[in-house]
Amino acid sequence: MLLVFVGVQLAQTMGALDGTIVATALPTITDDLGGFSRITWVITTYALAGVASMPLYGKLGDLYGRRRMLLGAIALFLGASLVCGAAQTLDQLLVARFLQGLGAGGLGTLSMAVLADVVPPRQLGRWMGYQGVGFAVSSVAGPLVGGLFVDHLSWRWAFFVNLPVGAVAAAILAVCLPRSGARIEHALDWAGSALLVASLSCLVLVATLGGETWAWTSPQLLGLAAAVPLLGWAFVRRELTAPEPVLPLRLLRDRVIRASIGVNVTSGILIWCGIFFVPLFVQEVRGATPTQAGFTLMPLMFGAAIGTLAAGRSVERTGRIRSWPIVGSVLMAAGVGLLATLGLGSAVVVVALWALVLGVGIGFVMQPSLLAAQNAAPVADLGTATSTVLLFRSLGSTVGIPVFGGILNAGLVGHGKDAAAFAHAVPLVFLAAVPVAVLSIAVALRLPDRPLREGLQADLAEDPDAHPIPIVDPVV
Repeated sequence: MLLVFVGVQLAQTMGALDGTIVATALPTITDDLGGFSRITWVITTYALAGVASMPLYGKLGDLYGRRRMLLGAIALFLGASLVCGAAQTLDQLLVARFLQGLGAGGLGTLSMAVLADVVPPRQLGRWMGYQGVGFAVSSVAGPLVGGLFVDHLSWRWAFFVNLPVGAVAAAILAVCLPRSGARIEHALDWAGSALLVASLSCLVLVATLGGETWAWTSPQLLGLAAAVPLLGWAFVRRELTAPEPVLPLRLLRDRVIRASIGVNVTSGILIWCGIFFVPLFVQEVRGATPTQAGFTLMPLMFGAAIGTLAAGRSVERTGRIRSWPIVGSVLMAAGVGLLATLGLGSAVVVVALWALVLGVGIGFVMQPSLLAAQNAAPVADLGTATSTVLLFRSLGSTVGIPVFGGILNAGLVGHGKDAAAFAHAVPLVFLAAVPVAVLSIAVALRLPDRPLREGLQADLAEDPDAHPIPIVDPVV
């Protein structure tokens, strides 16, 4: 069991690391490959592919065996990592990042499911705690590791490093992971997934290309903008009729789940706003090296981890959830508001301090709101509710990054791309994030405070057909 845990942890760590490792490497990547106006795509394409594939991997694991699907996801991830590291143009890198994201969607989802297969139920919480710590550490380490590679080797090693790690993970799992037992039939919602990705892709293209590649009034951009609501409407219609929808809309009838989804969208947007634009500011405005930028970002990630730990222990002790997302949303608003005051003369330590405020707020919001949704969902829908909330959290980052990237590009128009220009443009991004945090406060205030269940095992005894999904990493 220990070896299996090591294998799945290595696999999950790769996915978490590559979600953040490029944050400090992006300026260097665009210096090498060009295409600064599309800089956000390096993160967005990865997140978009993960969102698209995440809901399907669980069902594919039931159909064809989790061992086979996890090894396949690792192989896809490693092949795409090799292409990412060898990319000679930004277009090549973006295609490879999308494929890498498709693999990453399975690394996290299937790793959790595999661990639930091999760990006895009474020990699952403890092992999930270990897994969560590893996920958080790899997320925190990502920007720093990326900075070290850029400064001392090359940005390409941010992708090549996956190859030995993935090879070890695949070898362990191929030898130690038992083959799956009974095959469970599912009706896969391919159409729903395709419509979801298509609508999000159009939105990303509008936010990224508008005002830069295409004029806001150009026929191409207007066509893409019109496609967003049309595809969104088609997606909703599909989800209402699909036998097993990728996004079960019936869960939205519950006020707690609706509010939990809302604050996970906003916190997902804001954490990636910090991860992406804090390193960009200190590198372009303060002249920090990629390694120094990674250290600047660490307070945000540690703040999120500390906030998660504090909120989790308090909820366990008191059984009260509602106040944490409210306080956390206020702190998120304060954090991005303070970051919006940065200027040409702002010290790096000040940037790190404001990032810490944002991170603590995110930690207060994410985990308690996820727990609230799990507590409100019927036991039979526990896994579905968990994956739905996490899906919306990922959607927040997928949509938020290109929108903020468009604001950055608009702020740079007419100012060039020197330090003074970035000192003007990046704070505009944080200022645009303030309404998102205010919306989070409004949504959190609508979160009812329901008492926690006495214990999941008692509920499962009443509903033996329910299958719990363990709580996953609360940070990213």
